[in-house]
Order: sequence, then C-alpha cells, then structure tokens
Amino acid sequence: MTNVVSVALPDAAFESRLREVLRSRVEFIELIGEDLVAAGGKRTRPMITLLAAQALGLSPASALWPQALDLGVCVELLHSASLLHDDLIDNAETRRGQQSAFRRFGNVVSVMSGDFMLARLLGLLSGMPSGPALTRAFGETASQICEGEVLQFQVAAYADYTLAHYLSIIHGKTAALTELAASAPARLLQSPPAHLEALRTFGGEYGLAFQMQDDLLDLCGQEHLIGKPVGGDLREGKATLPTLLLLEGPHAGTVRDVLERRAAEPGDVALIQRLAEESGALEKTRQEIRRRACTAADALQALPPSEARAALRSLAVREIERTR
Repeated sequence: MTNVVSVALPDAAFESRLREVLRSRVEFIELIGEDLVAAGGKRTRPMITLLAAQALGLSPASALWPQALDLGVCVELLHSASLLHDDLIDNAETRRGQQSAFRRFGNVVSVMSGDFMLARLLGLLSGMPSGPALTRAFGETASQICEGEVLQFQVAAYADYTLAHYLSIIHGKTAALTELAASAPARLLQSPPAHLEALRTFGGEYGLAFQMQDDLLDLCGQEHLIGKPVGGDLREGKATLPTLLLLEGPHAGTVRDVLERRAAEPGDVALIQRLAEESGALEKTRQEIRRRACTAADALQALPPSEARAALRSLAVREIERTR
C-alpha cells in the first residue's frame, strides 16, 4: 500500500502482542479476542501509529519501541471495542465475513467484551511515559466516538440535517480515532507542539476524507465492489455530504421527503443518485474529499523528511486518487 519497505508496520509481533493483551480466563471473552486477531483486517489505525512514531524519529531498535507497539495495540482495542458495540446497535449479521459477536454469543457477552478491551487498553496506558496525557487523549476520543454515534441517531430522528452535524458525526465515527492514532506517538515521545499539531491535523483531515469517500460510495458506488447494497445511508435516514448539498438546492423538498421516509419507496435511491449527478453534488463532494486529503498531506511537511512520513502521505494521496 505504501511502496515503502524499510519502515516497521503491524506484523507478527504486533499480532502476538494483541493476542497476549486480549488473553482472558473467561472462554467467551477469549474466543472473541481470538476472532479479532484471526480476522486481521487492514490494521490501518495501528499502522498510522507506528508510522507516526517512526516519522518522529523512533526506530524499532529503540528502547521505547515496545511502548509504541503497545500504543498501536491500544488504538486497535479502542477501534475493536467500538465495532463490537456498533454491530449490536446496527443489528449487523456479520463482521469481516464472520458472524458478528453478539449474534454468536449474545448481547451481554458482546458488550462486556468490548468493555474488557477498554479496560485492557487503560492498563497498558497506565504504564507508559506520559500515561496521564495519553489516558486523557484516549478518553476524549472514546467520548467523541460515542457522541458521534448518538448524534447520528438524533439527527435522523429530528430530521435536523446540517453540515455542522454531519462533520461532527463523521469526526466521531472515523476521524477522531485516526487523529488519535496519528498524534498519540507525539504524546508518548513528548514531541514539540508543532509535531503534535501536524499529526493531529493529518489524522483528522485524513479521517474526514476517508469517511466522506465511504459515504460517497454508499450513494453511487458499485455493489459488487463495496460489498453491500448502495443507498444504505438513505435507508437509515442519514444525510451525507452529497445529500446535504442537494438540500441546499431546488430539489430540497423532494430530497427531504426521501430522507424522512428512509428511501422506502421504489426508485428513491435512484432518484437521489440522478439528482446528485445532475446537480453537481457528486463532483462537489469529490472536490471536498480532495481538499481534505491535500490538507492532511500538507500538514506532514512540518515533520522531518523520512520514509515513514512519505508512507503517511501516501495514505492521503490514495484518497485523492480514489475520487478520480
């Protein structure tokens, strides 16, 4: 993905440490932890953490590298805990091709296993340099994730569709965690404020661009490529950026009706797709994705040149390329 081979990324050592941290004397918790490790995934967030640490000058040979590795584990645990809770909220049947945890073990086991992961990450943070600052950062991010999820339901319930609400939602859903993943190593290493801010900006803007792109594909992507039916957000009453742009134009009434009835009538999704294309809302959304991704890439200029910095930049560039 990065075409950079001399930087350390999540590998067997990371997976082994993740498995170790998730170990429990309770079988059901152990099984959910094993599912998490076995499912793998892209490990994008811990990858960002390890790349950020290296961009700040930390090497795998450093005495602090195990702490950076644990920081990546903490980021993955927070992400995984939120997914366990999300699957229950969304009544999801599967996660990464496997039966979702709450379907397999029940609601209580799934929720408590997510809480177990949060407890484990707090234990790891407590033993790190700058532990209090890191714990505050993780706690604030966890709060933002919760607020973003609940705000999404609130907006749909009240039909209170605004750009400010949308940005708050996607920051909570996605960008808050990528911002944390990128900036946490700067807290661990007590880096200069300029480096902390550069990584915060990178992570936040990259996360927003990534979620906007995901939302765009939900409306106009190809089902066989995205792995789910298009129009899912409309069917849940969620207004993403293309829809919000339509709400500012001459078809606002029609679009609001579709959102409020949650695209329940035949042809509703196709109608919004057509209006978004014809009005230029899709292209404006692509422009905003490119703008956010460029801001993320440019923020990294505050860091010294390195292969790790180049690898981080390539993540933002990929979001630009995906809009073409």
